[in-house]
This record gives sequence, C-alpha cells and structure tokens, in this order.
Amino acid sequence: MPLHCTLKRTCWGILLTFLIGGVVDCVLQISRISPSVVNATVGDNVTLAVSYSGVSNPKVEWMTVGEEVIATWQFGSSAKPETSPNFGALDIDNGSLVFHNVQLNYSDAYVVRMSKVGQTPATTSFTLSVFDIFKNVSITAVPKIIAEGIKNFSLQYSTTQGEATSVEWFFNDKKIKNGTPYIIGSKNLTVTNPNRTHTGRYTLKLSNPINNVTIDKNITVFYGPEQPILTVSPQKNAFELGDTLSLSCKAGGDPAPTASWKFNGVVLTGQQGGILNLTNVKTNQSGVYTCVLENKGTGDRLEKNFTINIYERPLGSPLCSVGGTGSGDLQYRCKWPGGNPQATLSFPALNASRSGSGDFNLTAAATPTLSGKEIICIGRHPLAPQNCSVTARGPAELLPVFAVALDDNGTVVVSITCASASVPLANVTWSRGGQVITSGGRYQISPNTTVLSIVDPVLDTSNLGIYICDATNPLGRAESNVHVLGPTILDSSLSSNSDGTMVTLSWQTPPTSIVTAFQVQMTGPALTPSSGSSRRRKRATDDFRTVQQLAATARSTTLGLLDPKSSYQFRVVPVAGQTAGQPSQEHHAGPGGLSEAAIAGIAAGVPCAILLLVLLILLIVCCACKRRRRETRYPVSRAVDKAVVTQPNLNAPHKLLTGGMKSLGPPDYNLHQAPSERSSTLPYEVSPPAVRMATTV
Repeated sequence: MPLHCTLKRTCWGILLTFLIGGVVDCVLQISRISPSVVNATVGDNVTLAVSYSGVSNPKVEWMTVGEEVIATWQFGSSAKPETSPNFGALDIDNGSLVFHNVQLNYSDAYVVRMSKVGQTPATTSFTLSVFDIFKNVSITAVPKIIAEGIKNFSLQYSTTQGEATSVEWFFNDKKIKNGTPYIIGSKNLTVTNPNRTHTGRYTLKLSNPINNVTIDKNITVFYGPEQPILTVSPQKNAFELGDTLSLSCKAGGDPAPTASWKFNGVVLTGQQGGILNLTNVKTNQSGVYTCVLENKGTGDRLEKNFTINIYERPLGSPLCSVGGTGSGDLQYRCKWPGGNPQATLSFPALNASRSGSGDFNLTAAATPTLSGKEIICIGRHPLAPQNCSVTARGPAELLPVFAVALDDNGTVVVSITCASASVPLANVTWSRGGQVITSGGRYQISPNTTVLSIVDPVLDTSNLGIYICDATNPLGRAESNVHVLGPTILDSSLSSNSDGTMVTLSWQTPPTSIVTAFQVQMTGPALTPSSGSSRRRKRATDDFRTVQQLAATARSTTLGLLDPKSSYQFRVVPVAGQTAGQPSQEHHAGPGGLSEAAIAGIAAGVPCAILLLVLLILLIVCCACKRRRRETRYPVSRAVDKAVVTQPNLNAPHKLLTGGMKSLGPPDYNLHQAPSERSSTLPYEVSPPAVRMATTV
C-alpha cells in the first residue's frame, strides 16, 4: 500500500532522516474512485469505490448521512464485514461499499469513514439515486368533453412505475411554458379558457437520469356544428379490393359537434374525431357513408353523405390466344377472369357488335387476310382497362431440331423436334419411306405431335434414313425432313507442336449423325513421361488401341507425352451407345512420316520416275552391246559371278554410272568347272544370260 507522508524537512533532510532513522509523519487519506453522485436502475449492482493511503489496515465504516452504520470492516481481517439487515445484500470490497440488487429506498447520501489508532479519521461521501424504468404512462383529459366556454380542462398523467425528475409538455411540438393560458403542475397540465385554437396534439415527455418516455394526447375543443367538410384519403374516384382509406368529417360550431359515421343507416364503430379508417376494404363496403354531427349542448344535428365505390380487379392481365375448330375455322379467345364487376371483352376488328366477360370466344373464317394480322382484344374495367393481342400464322420455316441422348438404361434415344412459329400450334404428322409413323414400339410421339423419339435406332439400320414432318393448321401447311445417319466422321485432321511431343486431333460429324461418344485411338509406343525420364518406353504396337473416351460434344482433343523419335498413327471412332461407326482416316505423326501433300506428290511422280528409269536402262544396254562387238570375250570370273546377285540401289540411281567401265582382270578358267562343282562355290545358281548382263555392266 503506497504511503502519502508529509515531511517537515527539506529534500536533503528527508534523505538524512532515512539514513539516521529519523521520524516521518504519515496522514490517513481517502480518495473517491466512483463519482460522488451515482445514478442506478432498480436491480443493478452498485459499487461506491474508494481507495486510501497513508496507513495500513485501517478500520472502515459505511453509514448514512443520519450516521446509521450500515457496514464495518477491518482491513487485514479474515472476518466478513458486519452489515445492516435493512439493506439486503451488502458487502465491503477492499474498503468499497457494494450494493446488490439496489431498490428505490436505497437512494440516500452515504459516508465512508476510515480510522486508525493514533490517526485522525478520514471521511468522504457519495449520493446514490435509484430510479425505475417508466411503465404504462397514460394521459387523461378532465373533463372528457371539452368545449369552448368552459373554465378550463386538465391533462393528467400517471405511471405504474418510474418517477420523473423532469416533466415537459408540448403542444403541436412546441414546448409549453408556465403562464397564461397554461398552468403546469407536478402531474398535470391545465389549460384555462379553452377555445378552438387549443385543439391539437399534446405531448408529455418524462425523464430521469436513466430513462425517458414520450406520449401524445389529441384534444379537441368542440364548437358548432357548422356545415361539415367531408374528405377521403387518398383521393380516388374508385377504390380497389384490399385498399386502405380514411373518411374525414370536419365542421365548425359552438360548442363543437360530435361526429359519427353511418353506413346504410347503421352507425359504425372504430371512428374518432370524425375520422373513419377503413382497412382491407371489400366490395360489399361500397355505398353511401353518412357523417352525423351533433352538438350535445344545443341539440343541433347535421348529416352529410359521401359515396364510396370499391371494385375488385380481374386476375392478372387479359390473355389472348387463337385455336382451330373442327370445321377449319379460327377461334379467337380473350380470357380475363375475376373482378367485380367483370371486365367487358371484345374483338372490334373481327366483330364490333359482340362482347363478353370473363372468357370471351369469337369464331372467324380462316381467310388468308388473317394470317400475320394482329387482332386486339379490348378489356374494359373501372379500375384499369387493359388490352392483349394475338396474331395467327400458318406453319412456315420449319426448323427441325435433332438431339441424341442415353436413357437411364444406356439406350440411345434420338429426338426430332419439328417446331414452327405457327399460331395456332400446327398438328404434325410423321412419316418415313411413305409410311405414316404412329406412336408405339421404337417410336414415341409427344402429345402435341411436335417431337418424335426413336429408341435405339442404330441396332437396326433400317431405322436410319429420311424422316418427314408435315405440319398443318387452319392457315396452311409446311413440310421438312431430317436425314438420320449412324455414327459418322465427316472430316478429320492432325496437327503437332514444334518439337513433336504433342498433337491435336480435330474432326467434324454430320449434324444428324447419331453419336453419344468418341473413342480416340492410336498405334505406336505408349504415351509416357518425357524422353529424359529413367522409365523405359513400352515397345511399339501396330494395333489401334483406345486412349481417350470423349463426350459427343467433343470436336478435338490434344495428346501429349509423345516421343518425337517414334512413329504414331491416330484416328477417331464415333460411337452410338454400344455401336461403333467407321473410324476416321488414319493420321501419321513422328519421323519418317510424310505430309499428305508430299504423299500426293510422290504418287503423281512415281510413274514418271519408272518411265525415266526404263529409258536409262535401255540406253545403257545399247551402249554395252556396241562395246561387246569390239572386245575379246573371256570366261567370267567369280567376282563377276557374285556381282550378278548384288541388287543396285534404286534410291540412288546416279551411282550406277559414276564408276565408269572397269577392267575385269585376266580370265578365270575355273569357271569351266562342272555345274555341280560351281554351285558349291556360288551363293546362288546364275544362268548364263544373267552372267552376260553383269559382265556388260
């Protein structure tokens, strides 16, 4: 605990005193930690916090201003504080007084005194004010009926809980000051010599340190009756079912008249001050409302009528449509149900004299002039007139929609939708090969006839081919066809990146080809990580294998991890359910492969190359024959014999003539051995003409 000591010495004296054991005088002091004035709400826990200095372990006493001791405690003691039974839950915490669950009667001034033997006691004080929250505040006018000429009237307020430390009155939001004609009392406001100018809204504002409340009271000072003024809010010629409206009846007079409303002769309840509020009105509330004004003092009475019209709007908006009849005519329809009264409906462009309500139908001959002509239905209703229109058209520009799907069992289902912009909706007839198709078996036709579904058509190729849809309505007919194909690839191509490690395969299919998936197939080494990998690449295979299974919407795919030193073949196979179609053309990738343009060039040049080679051989043979006539013929050596079986390199024809004519050396007479012996030394049996050819060369 810090000590606050008063030293009657200089700074050097203080130091000297401590060194030689001098005497230091200390004074007991109390300091407030909490504010001196504490406001609290009933039920709060409140602490009047203090601290002390100068001594250790003083005695603490808390008491009221009237010196009623309510709690005592000795610092350093393990005993509980002694508290007064008049204050419920009470405690001392380190010298501070703690109230638990304060009540209104705890409001008081409290003094804390601390003492120590040999010391002058120290004291300080607090003021505790406990307040309740305002509840059930009400204002009562006395007398209940206020009229001009009375001496005064009073507005008295009451609460079931809470006491105000401040009371303010307002009239039409302007603060009222004490003085003629107002007298402000502790719990009332008195208005002297009231007149009609004192009619208005009186506002009471109550407050205390913890709470405030505001309440209004409308006061009317009656006079009259004078000629009443009737108004309706909002101002409308007609009201709609469910609206909220207010009828007001105002009149001057002396004294002020009382106002009441009657409907069809019956007095209505729930009105106040001549104002009748009607919420969520019904159509049966249409009629004449009467305002009755009566002066209770004079007995005079006035009545004035006001007519209210309440209608029910028809449902939504009018809906126009056109259909066909069995006789081939057009039936125009305008539907706008509900409403009170019902809307009046008509088609003036078709018949100006006919009309109906709710659901109106009008039949007209299906003439060409009605095709593409907008026909308007006029809907008339007191709340909001609305129109709709419809345009009849014959079937034209049939746009068949082709779709392929797999059902839950994996069965292929082809759907052909024959849609047109015809109004009324055209009836569609389906046929194939001159035979009308009916719903059943593999064929299912939608209820409106516009959709034909074919179940698993690829199982039987007879289900493929051209399907015809014929659409008709009273204004004409149109026809279209769809050529249903099996799984088909229309075109395909292959491209690769610069280093040959990735290729992109692209393809197209006919729009009416039945395809549910694509299989991408290849030959060559298996796709593995890059060539720098330590894994060994699998050996190549000439059989096509499936490496990707793609959705029917796919039109390209990319394959990577190719070995640029290996050769590959790629193709794509269309699939319909479990049925595979013809594969696409095969595309080569890798070294040694030629482009399609190069292959085409080679194919065109091969015949020319063969012809040139034949001419060259004939020329060489002729030259050799002439030389033979001039040279001595010798037996052919074994070296020449072996040359017979050596095939020339056709890929390098220029090497045939670059060597020139070479000497064959002296004749080898071993050549004249018996054929059986000679066959044992020659690798092949050579006929004499072949030897001569080799010799010539």
